[in-house]
Amino acid sequence: MSEEPIILRAARPDVAEGLAFAGYLNAAAEGFFQIWLGKDFNRVIAHAYTKPGHDLSYENATFAVRGERIVGMATGYTADQHRASSLTPLRDAQGYRAVRAAIIAAVFAPLFRVLDTLEDGDFYLQAIAVDPDLRGAGVGSLLMKRVAEEGRASGSRRLCLDVAGSNAGARRLYERLGMNVVSESKIFYMPGVRLLRMAKAIGRTIWCPEEPHLPAAR
Repeated sequence: MSEEPIILRAARPDVAEGLAFAGYLNAAAEGFFQIWLGKDFNRVIAHAYTKPGHDLSYENATFAVRGERIVGMATGYTADQHRASSLTPLRDAQGYRAVRAAIIAAVFAPLFRVLDTLEDGDFYLQAIAVDPDLRGAGVGSLLMKRVAEEGRASGSRRLCLDVAGSNAGARRLYERLGMNVVSESKIFYMPGVRLLRMAKAIGRTIWCPEEPHLPAAR
């Protein structure tokens, strides 16, 4: 009997789905959200995820599913959506831990400010992640195609993401998909740490990458 097909669907404002979203988001960010929000990061993100109007909202996420199992996730938004994003849902979900998170956020403020450099007409791929056992099965390609479609539907002119300068493998993959480095951000008190902004114009033809799997956009 053949395996069930992988399909894509919009995320729903459900805490259980929020926990899955948190796991993928943290994996794509190489553990950053756990550092920022603490060991209970998944609960914090899951509860914020159920609220509209911010970068980590269910409104921006797409899940890849096989049967009843979620096997991958991508999340992205326009530059205008980012500018209108509110931190209130995340702060409310943190409760008494909000002070700790605020201190860590201040330390990493230059990293957060990189997002504020999004240009009008940008659609930003915040994160993409696939279950380890399905990497290479085409799930990443499906998610990337959906992100490009959403970008086009929003009226955006280009798709962009940030990748760590040290992640040469990810950069090569994105370059093979037609994305180019358009800017570089260095963190002055973190020697050797730099983020590369990569972008690709979104034209009339739906972008369908040949690469079956992409690593996290970090």
